[in-house]
Amino acid sequence: MKAIALFIGLFVANFTFAQTDLEDRDDSFIVENNKNLLKIDIKEPFLQVAVKGCSDFKPAGFEGGAAAYKELLRKYMYTYLNSEFYTLTGDFTFTLTIDATGKVIDVSGDPKVLNSDVFFDDMQYVVRRIKRNWSPATCGGEPIKSEMKLKMSFSSMSADM
Repeated sequence: MKAIALFIGLFVANFTFAQTDLEDRDDSFIVENNKNLLKIDIKEPFLQVAVKGCSDFKPAGFEGGAAAYKELLRKYMYTYLNSEFYTLTGDFTFTLTIDATGKVIDVSGDPKVLNSDVFFDDMQYVVRRIKRNWSPATCGGEPIKSEMKLKMSFSSMSADM
């Protein structure tokens, strides 16, 4: 009789602990099945669009020069671009509009491709996340609004995990 009671006790205990394991299981994580690897090459020098009719034009500048902005932009792009949503391959040109106070007020990109609207919106977000200002372009010693063109090459590789 004691053997039967022991057997029933072990049988009930086994099911009790098995239910606890299922209830404690965490199903809230999502397993990613693919990953996009993105390579970014930002070309130098940046092209400054000169203002017509200005004989004493001084282009906009960034603290630390173009190389410092290039590295900062690349770091922010790897951090904030949503590269899982789109695959980027090819050359793109971005035009930064810098106002008379040195803030980037607009970013536009070319060429238009599949999902480029989302990509260009992400790039606006990336550029606006950079809190350091440019020194504005000047004409005759007065700060003016200007445009800076950045050329970039992207290559994406998608891998299933």
